[in-house]
Amino acid sequence: MNNTAKEKTGFFRKDGVKSVIASLICILGGILFGFLVLVLLAAFNENIPISKAFTGIYTVIIGPFSAGSSDLALKELGDMLFQATPLIMTGLSVALAFKTGLFNIGAPGQYLMGAMGTMLVALSIPTDVVPAWIVWILALLAGIVCGVVWGAIPGFFKAKFNVNEVIVCIMTNWIAGNIVSWVFKESRYINYAETKMNFLSKTSSNGVSTLGAGKMLGSSSMDVSIFIASAIAVVIYIILNKTTFGYELRACGFNKNASKYAGMNEKRNIVLSMAIAGGLSACGAALWCLNGTTDFLWEAYQTMPADGFNGIPAALLASNNPIGVIFSSLFLKHLVMGGSNLGAYTSFNDQVPNLITAVIIYFSGAAKLIKDLLSRKKKQLSEEKMRAVSGTVLLNADDASTDETNAEDGTNPEEATAPDENTGAGEETEGGGE
Repeated sequence: MNNTAKEKTGFFRKDGVKSVIASLICILGGILFGFLVLVLLAAFNENIPISKAFTGIYTVIIGPFSAGSSDLALKELGDMLFQATPLIMTGLSVALAFKTGLFNIGAPGQYLMGAMGTMLVALSIPTDVVPAWIVWILALLAGIVCGVVWGAIPGFFKAKFNVNEVIVCIMTNWIAGNIVSWVFKESRYINYAETKMNFLSKTSSNGVSTLGAGKMLGSSSMDVSIFIASAIAVVIYIILNKTTFGYELRACGFNKNASKYAGMNEKRNIVLSMAIAGGLSACGAALWCLNGTTDFLWEAYQTMPADGFNGIPAALLASNNPIGVIFSSLFLKHLVMGGSNLGAYTSFNDQVPNLITAVIIYFSGAAKLIKDLLSRKKKQLSEEKMRAVSGTVLLNADDASTDETNAEDGTNPEEATAPDENTGAGEETEGGGE
């Protein structure tokens, strides 16, 4: 019984378990807040009964499964999995940088540069000369290389001149937006055929598309990219936790000066960390563009891609765990799908899930605080248990010391304390004689 209790206590003391509990508290807090908002909206609207608030929050929670029919639900599920792909990659980008003690807010710019490199290659090389699958691979690699170069810029300034990476990342974001707009302005890659002047032609117009696009889960946009992103997350987890290189990155994040004195090249690790982070964000953009059914907005000088910034809450909600980023990204896109169905099938508008997501993002910023509180509580319980055990040990030690003293005196404790039966009997006889 004691072993079972120890195992349970040890399970909840694990760092990963505490991170999951902290994330679940953030999610439940956001959902509860969203439910209260729905109740208030219903209370101030005569046409919406209070009971509809329960229907609304249920619609948000079940996400794509709240669609009208099974076929539509299946399509929305596939779309959700596909839309989660770039978010997983940007979440990995932010999480990796966090592990090295850096804040990669430059994921949107890296995303744009990756998309630019991918689209240039995918739409330029004729597939009647080069096989489409080779063009697909070249386009993916081109996008990743552009992201690596763009991510290395803030890393270089941080390592060489100790310039805050947040400032440099913000600058490179808008520089990337203007570069992309300049490269594609009045180019032959604009989607004139469908009169979408603000978007580039789909890669499928050149015969380039990701395997499985439009053929998995009904008529959804899902393709194999979700599996590629998940595999990359597993690889990043292994690198960070099972390799010497990953140990150096994490050591640099814990204490840059200590890692330097330990013989590690902290400047190299900073540059490599940001370069890899940039490549991950760009890979997300490449997988998105190469689907063959998506539109890429080339006028990016005024608007940054949302998935670039949303990688931050995806990483925070997962406590910067690469495996956790997969599930946090899926959850955030799950809420998006639920929000679209909320506006379509209920009397509420579809902005409520955005509010829920925003609250969860704010709460996720306090996930570490919640985790620390859980650790502190566990520590207090452990200290109380240790004090109780120490007290028991001291009492046992005192009893043992008393026994040893009596043994040295030749006295049996039981004989010393037990009443003399013969004496007692004699007294009773004398008393009876009287």
